[in-house]
Amino acid sequence: MKKLNNAVDRFAYTHPRFGIPNLMKFIVAGNVIVFLLLSFSNNGAISFLAFDPRAVLHGEIWRLVTFIFVPDSSNLFNLAISLYFYFWIGSMLEREWGTPKFTLYYLSGMVLTILTGFIIYLTGGNGSVRGAYYINMSMFFAFAALYPDMQVLLFFIIPIKVKWLAWLDAALFAANILGSAFQLNLIGALLPVVAILNFFVFFWAEISDAVARRRGYAAHLSSHRTIQFKNAAKQQAKKAREQGYHHKCSVCGRTDTDFPNLQFRYCSRCAGYHCFCEDHIFNHEHFTS
Repeated sequence: MKKLNNAVDRFAYTHPRFGIPNLMKFIVAGNVIVFLLLSFSNNGAISFLAFDPRAVLHGEIWRLVTFIFVPDSSNLFNLAISLYFYFWIGSMLEREWGTPKFTLYYLSGMVLTILTGFIIYLTGGNGSVRGAYYINMSMFFAFAALYPDMQVLLFFIIPIKVKWLAWLDAALFAANILGSAFQLNLIGALLPVVAILNFFVFFWAEISDAVARRRGYAAHLSSHRTIQFKNAAKQQAKKAREQGYHHKCSVCGRTDTDFPNLQFRYCSRCAGYHCFCEDHIFNHEHFTS
């Protein structure tokens, strides 16, 4: 997966003229045009534009592209909101990545969707796809990964960070996968998986680096050489209440109550929380347990 991720970055770097500038502008415009056609044709245009593997094999190759222009909703208000949102996040991604990589991302989602439809059709199922909902949601996951702390207005009222919306959408993806699987709807179960796979292909390096950092941080916290200052402070406060002093040298036994001008330090190489006075902090045997 990491090699594929590197290959994508290398291709985008070596082919700066690849792709379609302002790609989301054309996709949004196509959705609007098809919505108007559907309004005048009583939804008959869907059967002509949606991706249908059987029809493609019989020469209707335009369906390999036109399915992404089939609107997700027949409600004008909902469609306007979703298209504005897709245009916004798509434009942000294109500015962040550049046209080649963003075009590759969207094209990869289309290709994976088409391959899924063909595989299901060739195994005896219905591989038809209407619209690019999961492709666009894969684009939203990419946006959330790049700008997790950006705030948007949910329902135009509630400010919420993009990362929490992404987790909510991930939960909806899981629900759709399970629901479609129980209904034996293979295309409905696999399209969310394909969208997530497309996201992982492009973000594998960032995800693996984040996991490695978390593991390193967890190992650092659990190391006996790491002083947990909050825990140490709590222990010292408890000792101070019980024994009448804050610090006591583990070698000579002197305390800050008896010697208020004496400085005390903790040793990071000792196991546990051991305090030493300034005379013994550098010349003591380290505790190993």
